[in-house]
Amino acid sequence: MTFSCKNFDFNMENCMKLNTDCIPGRPGCVLEGKVRFSEDIEKRLKELEEKKLERRKRNRRG
Repeated sequence: MTFSCKNFDFNMENCMKLNTDCIPGRPGCVLEGKVRFSEDIEKRLKELEEKKLERRKRNRRG
């Protein structure tokens, strides 16, 4: 799939609107509701959220 988005930062490879990884159609994305997710995309979103939670837990522990 190819798309163009004014919110995509090509240098940082992330979404400038959401200030996070670019995953087309994720909640808050300008494409939300305009694309269909495959299972792989849903899995990727879940994995990214889990990694963020793990990092936060580690940072709290010091």
